[in-house]
Amino acid sequence: MAPNLDSFFKTVDSNTDAFIERLRKAVAIPSVSAEDERRPDVVKMGMFLKSQLDGLGAHMEARPLGKQPGKEHLELPPAIIGRYPAKKDESKRTILVYGHYDVQPANLSDGWNTEPFELTVDDKGRMYGRGSTDDKGPVLGWVNVIESHQKAGVEFPVNLLMCFEGMEEYGSEGLDDFIIEECKPGKFFEDADAVCISDNYWLGTEKPCLTYGLRGCSYYSIEIKGPGQDLHSGVFGGTAQEPMTDLMRVMATLVDGNGKILIPGINELVAPLSKEEQSLYKDIAFTMDNLYESLGSTTGIFPDKESTLMGRWRYPSLSIHGVEGAFSAPGAKTVIPAKVTGKFSIRTVPDMEPPEVDKLVYSHVQQAFEHLGSKNTMKCWLQHSGKWWVASPKHWNFTAAAKAVERVWKTKPDLTREGGSIPVTLTFEQATGKNVLLLPMGSSTDAAHSVNEKLDKRNYIEGIKLLGAYLHYVAEEPMKAAAL
Repeated sequence: MAPNLDSFFKTVDSNTDAFIERLRKAVAIPSVSAEDERRPDVVKMGMFLKSQLDGLGAHMEARPLGKQPGKEHLELPPAIIGRYPAKKDESKRTILVYGHYDVQPANLSDGWNTEPFELTVDDKGRMYGRGSTDDKGPVLGWVNVIESHQKAGVEFPVNLLMCFEGMEEYGSEGLDDFIIEECKPGKFFEDADAVCISDNYWLGTEKPCLTYGLRGCSYYSIEIKGPGQDLHSGVFGGTAQEPMTDLMRVMATLVDGNGKILIPGINELVAPLSKEEQSLYKDIAFTMDNLYESLGSTTGIFPDKESTLMGRWRYPSLSIHGVEGAFSAPGAKTVIPAKVTGKFSIRTVPDMEPPEVDKLVYSHVQQAFEHLGSKNTMKCWLQHSGKWWVASPKHWNFTAAAKAVERVWKTKPDLTREGGSIPVTLTFEQATGKNVLLLPMGSSTDAAHSVNEKLDKRNYIEGIKLLGAYLHYVAEEPMKAAAL
């Protein structure tokens, strides 16, 4: 039976201005986790979020996460955790929701058209401001859902557990151990029946999606060094073996111009494509023009939608990111760098286990360097890694969300995977042992992490309705046997 949500929806609409004002206050707090001097602002944002939920009668706690690794003079921002209603109703399902209250750096001089920490709403309903879509709008969506239920006099359909962090944009330091601990028997998150994360985006601008998979990421460095100091190419060019030349030759062996990974054995680790999975791509609302618009060119690798989406979601990719130690400023400088470090990453997919990928990478890079016969020295290491994640879109958590999308947006959602990584997703799945859903609010044009980040007013308000409707459908969805 479809829940009666009309009163809830009307209340959301009637409180639109107040909800935008709440987002305005949040955007005004420059909670940049990557900048040490703004750590007090990150904490301030966490306390603002806690105060908003305290005021609605939720049981909230600000849990310390300790010192920041490598920066022991800094305290990590607290994990803001809570329960609503404050007392658990044993007759209802319990849903754990996650989001983050920190943001990427932003300065007007970066190319913003508006002040990044002032929410600016244009005449088309685009709300510009750092954090508007990533992730303050979605996080405040849960606050607004609770308030709208109270004002509408509608009974809250589930027990809601909340976990909001302040270091997501800096690697979620301290959070994994906290989540694992709090999912143990007798701890705060132990009774979660499913998890919902609203920290990603639609594939396009018109059709909502539910995300059931993410690629992992293994990020590597290759250091090559030889001379004791930088050299003048006019004096030493032709007489010294140059680290930069060696590095370019080694990195050229990693991937070809069409994205094929050249490291032996990597592609053999990938799980084969099933007919059932392949069928999911046909009806997804995506065209090659969508890709070309995003690229700003027609330089895509594949000519068709299905191959493009699979290349982005379900197959691995290798990207070369940069070189430390090389001259990169404008103009000419005839220097031979004494040491250079190349950086590249591999986006991993099922069934690529990170230790196996590492072993293949190290072996290939070592052989490629030895093949040069260079007198320089080389070392390769892993900077960080996060594993891929795939859930079952047939689980009741997803079927409930799909019904909510149809109710709010009047269309069936696309079932998508993502090419990027949200490592905490896998942490929640493994720690709770329950299904994890990614339920986006923003669209593909929101420019998260970039200049002129925005969240459309329509996505924000209808997104609040979606989050609330999802909870109601979750409460009614039959429990069916389904894999994670």
